[in-house]
Amino acid sequence: MTIKAGDVVTAEFPGVTGLKRRPAVIISTATYHSTRPDVMVGLLTSQIAVTAQPSDHLLLDWQAAGLRRPSLFRTFLATLPAQTVTVIGHLSERDWRAVQQSLRTALDVNTSAG
Repeated sequence: MTIKAGDVVTAEFPGVTGLKRRPAVIISTATYHSTRPDVMVGLLTSQIAVTAQPSDHLLLDWQAAGLRRPSLFRTFLATLPAQTVTVIGHLSERDWRAVQQSLRTALDVNTSAG
């Protein structure tokens, strides 16, 4: 299976209190994947009652993305071995565009790669 930007995955994700299996979204590109054994991911959380930050995005099409609960993209990033992630879905085009904008807000990058 080819992993691509915008895929929703589950993985052992590093957090403040240690590792936890949780959903994330692939943010690295096909170009990155062609030369690296890892993937870059951003956190997805169902803790949507927490005040969203300018670099967060409340997913509009969370069910279509394979998620069980309403979820929020949070720009909490990690690099993980590609073989440790399991694809469960893919973000809708509108959610993926919003996640890319969240990344630009947080990282001050201007790219349309994906």
